[in-house]
Amino acid sequence: MALGLRPPIAPMEALPVEAIPAGPEWQYEPKWDGFRCLAFRDGGDVKLQSKAGKPLNRYFPEVVEALGALEARAFVLDGELAVPADGGFSFDALLQRIHPAASRVKKLAAETPAIFIAFDLLAGADGRSLMASPLRTRRQQLDEFARRYFPGHPLFRLSPATQSLAQAGKWLKQAGPALDGIIAKRSEAAYGSGERTAMQKIKNYRSADCVVGGFRYGTDSKAVGSLLLGLYDDDGLLHHVGFTSGIRASERTALTQKLERLIAPPGFTGNAPGGPSRWATERTGEWKPLKPKLVVEVCFDHFSGGRFRHGTRLLRWRPDKAPRQCTMDQIRRGGGNILRLLNLRRVG
Repeated sequence: MALGLRPPIAPMEALPVEAIPAGPEWQYEPKWDGFRCLAFRDGGDVKLQSKAGKPLNRYFPEVVEALGALEARAFVLDGELAVPADGGFSFDALLQRIHPAASRVKKLAAETPAIFIAFDLLAGADGRSLMASPLRTRRQQLDEFARRYFPGHPLFRLSPATQSLAQAGKWLKQAGPALDGIIAKRSEAAYGSGERTAMQKIKNYRSADCVVGGFRYGTDSKAVGSLLLGLYDDDGLLHHVGFTSGIRASERTALTQKLERLIAPPGFTGNAPGGPSRWATERTGEWKPLKPKLVVEVCFDHFSGGRFRHGTRLLRWRPDKAPRQCTMDQIRRGGGNILRLLNLRRVG
């Protein structure tokens, strides 16, 4: 049967929250540290799609080959691409795959093969769409799909799932920093393509993906000193929300050259750097606007008034993310209540 879905399909997204939601309506899964990927198989045609809707086939030929070798002839899987290393996953090894040289990608695919971790089934082995079905049904069919087709294929893994909040908590304790966090999904919800309404996430740290809308040179230097960060609002305007300066000295020269090639106004189309400030100096007011092409993930401790209140920590570059996916929704966290934690320690 021919496949009823065609790429690109916007993946369902998660709303960041302060605590794992509780209740029988939730299903819990580990949050993996890799590249989100939708895998399409339609007879002899295999396609890998990134979260941003871009093709990934050329970067992961070993996964394409493995998908083509499955007995199922038509299906769509939602999952994560990851590279195992030292009992965990190497995001650096994953980033190295985004390389223009096919020979380099082929070499890396042989030396550090990626795996595909499946956590949702959007079209079953009969090719029919399951996107309108509740997660409870999709997960049952995914379990059956994995039991039938994954054995004997070392590049495929089935992500665990549970309705036990205690088990989800154990995952965090057992894996520690190696686990990116916990995903909670509403069991009765259909697949919300491009939406954050049926899925929530809690990470082991607070982070956000931001557009690099500009940069400043270092003091008395011709090398980059800090990156200016931006997030899109609901109207599509890119607002300056802060900066990050944790750039390795060994990377500054090459990064400066890369940034200078992207210099172009306006950089930010909403709130921009350089506004009135009692602390501003001539140097701090100078910045170079960039085309909105680059995305970084930064770690932060507080966001208010439309800005990160302190300098952020640069975690990594995200070539797998589209700039327009860097929205304020990441910061609009669900309301947490610290008193709920105190209630767990009642005396008497």
